Amino acid sequence: MTRSPEQILREATSIAVVGASPNPDRPSHGVMRYLLEQGYRVIPVRPRDCDEVLGIPCVPTLADIGEPVDLVDVFRRPEYTPGVAREAVASGAGALWLQLGIVSPEARAIAEAGGLGYVEDLCTQVVHRRHLS
Repeated sequence: MTRSPEQILREATSIAVVGASPNPDRPSHGVMRYLLEQGYRVIPVRPRDCDEVLGIPCVPTLADIGEPVDLVDVFRRPEYTPGVAREAVASGAGALWLQLGIVSPEARAIAEAGGLGYVEDLCTQVVHRRHLS
């Protein structure tokens, strides 16, 4: 059964933000802040140059979280998303969400073959505001 973006967000409690930025001017920073304010447990995934985002320690990979997350929210260019999709499947994530402007048929195929819910080219913050707040 395919879950809608609203269902994925409604059912999620933990969200890994891949490409989270400590820079308040970056979209990933604002979205992460919003998700935290909505009560989600958010883990920033950033492989280099950053120890924490919004006071939460960064992990370099999804595997370093040490437990499955409900949703992997991706702020990376399309060419990086198949690798993130493979990590999401391997880590036992529940869904993969590519942010607004990001589309990847390969990431979709990997996620769906791994049984993950899948969303692309949508913003988690926008969907949450429109349908869940």
